[in-house]
Amino acid sequence: MKFHGLNGGIDLFYMISIFIILLDQVSKIWIRFEMQLGELKFFGNDLVHFNYYENSGAAFSSFQGYGRLFVIFAILVVVVILYYRKKGEIRGLFMDVGTGLLVGGAIGNAIDRAWRGSVTDFIVLGSQTGIMNIADIAINFGVILIIIGMLVTSIRQRKRSS
Repeated sequence: MKFHGLNGGIDLFYMISIFIILLDQVSKIWIRFEMQLGELKFFGNDLVHFNYYENSGAAFSSFQGYGRLFVIFAILVVVVILYYRKKGEIRGLFMDVGTGLLVGGAIGNAIDRAWRGSVTDFIVLGSQTGIMNIADIAINFGVILIIIGMLVTSIRQRKRSS
């Protein structure tokens, strides 16, 4: 899906990817300037609070110290998505938004891993979740939308063939 402006069109995929990268990086810079490592900030309820943490590993603090290796994985994910988008196999609103979120989140965290050796996490939702950041949330929502997009495509193909 393209949005047309004065200088031609820009894909929704690229708009979302760039927005997520910028939002993620700005939020992490803000947290590093405004909070001390390990500091907690509550916002009047237990639904959302901030807890500044530097994660040198992967999800749920697994593989501590090996975070830079995940830069390679992020690059592979981005390359595969760009390849299939170019082939025209990734299309539709759910897929554009989902892959945009996924790519933006992967690049956002890869930037941290490549330059800092760790990812800045700070968002805690409720009392049962781990500590996340904007990129992590984008990746999770992206995967959900990609799955929905695949299901919608599958349902449409079945309806056409019957």
